[in-house]
Formats: sequence, C-alpha cells, structure tokens
Amino acid sequence: MTTESLDWIKSSYSGNGGQCVEWAPSYASVHGVVPVRDSKQSDGPVLMVSAAAFTGLVAMARDTR
Repeated sequence: MTTESLDWIKSSYSGNGGQCVEWAPSYASVHGVVPVRDSKQSDGPVLMVSAAAFTGLVAMARDTR
C-alpha cells in the first residue's frame, strides 16, 4: 500500500500545539483497517489499526479533553 495516494484528514481532536493526528477514512471504509499517522511527518510511518481499535482511540481522546 502506498500512503501518498490516500485522502488524509486531520483529527478534530488534535490540539493547536502541533500534536496532530491524521487518518484516512476512505481507506478504512473499504478495507476495515484505519491508517493513522503524525501530520507533521507525512512521509513517516503509518499505524494500521482495526476499526474497533480506532473507535477506542477516539473514545480515549474524547475522555481526555
């Protein structure tokens, strides 16, 4: 998989201090696996997590706001 062609969006839970996470929802909806990356390193590593794990990450982000 090449990540350059994915449509990345910045998480709405990312703060303004440069702590930003991006994910690729179109890939997730087709494959059931969610690509996640650091927005500051677009050519860096991509973490691939299950949809259930991503749901847990989002829930945790909501709890820490």
